[in-house]
Amino acid sequence: MGGIMNSTRRFGKIRFRSQSFNEALVAFVFILPSLIGLLAFSILPTVRGIVLSFTNSDMLTRQDFIGLKNYQNLIVDKQFWQSLWITLEYVLLNIPFQTFLALALAVMMARLTKSLFVRGVVLVPYVLPMIIATMVWMTMMDYSFGPMDYFLKLLSLPKLAFLNRDLAIPSLAWINTWRHVGYVTLLLFAGLQAIPKDVYEAAAIDGANEIQLFFSVTLPLLRPVLAYVLVTSSIGAFQVWDSVAVFAVPTGGPGSATRVIFWYITKLAFANFNLGYAATVAVGLFIICLAIAMIQMRLLRANSSDLG
Repeated sequence: MGGIMNSTRRFGKIRFRSQSFNEALVAFVFILPSLIGLLAFSILPTVRGIVLSFTNSDMLTRQDFIGLKNYQNLIVDKQFWQSLWITLEYVLLNIPFQTFLALALAVMMARLTKSLFVRGVVLVPYVLPMIIATMVWMTMMDYSFGPMDYFLKLLSLPKLAFLNRDLAIPSLAWINTWRHVGYVTLLLFAGLQAIPKDVYEAAAIDGANEIQLFFSVTLPLLRPVLAYVLVTSSIGAFQVWDSVAVFAVPTGGPGSATRVIFWYITKLAFANFNLGYAATVAVGLFIICLAIAMIQMRLLRANSSDLG
């Protein structure tokens, strides 16, 4: 009798292991295309870029190993630090305002309407290519014939040179906010839909008003989605390039005002043919983005949820 029971247990374990193996194999087959894409377009280029940062490659003929010389030059590179400061200014103008505006729109959509038409309208700017959006806004902001200065004149306000040195980065930040706010709004709106309604009902019974509901219920329960939005938006903002390329080709904008990090990287690689040093600057940007993402995830406790 004992032998039969032991055999049954062994058979059950073998069957369980076989089933687990089959499930793992099926899962691997499903994620294999994504793994191939991740390897080919993210991991290998990253490793290749790090390797290039230790060389003096000119993209055509030379590629000699020079150790840490590029990184030593990076530390004292005034243009790198200037570009980093300009990029940081752009990020600090873009991300807080974009997140605040998207959160306000998402809350209004959740409270006032769940219409598919409204969601589609909110997403329209994101559908436009960044180049077209930038060109349209540059036309609207033109000092000579742009309608924005015309409206300022109607309001008895002084005209503003939106495209000059002082307002170039704020203008770019607004253009990118206008284009991406709809996408961020839908992400936050989806997060709001995951919050149980009975939590709001319980808080309302306890006497909480709308403001208290927002700060005591909505924000804490929305924290994982908000962390994702802030991390991905910040990384994207540090890599801003397409709108700058339209706004600032080829000199980096009025008075070098829009020489962001990516502008500097592309100039080094494709204008100066200094691919090794360009890779070094890119690695520096990668480290900065990684550090900021880790700090944001730590502060926002992105790996936990108050819904549990």
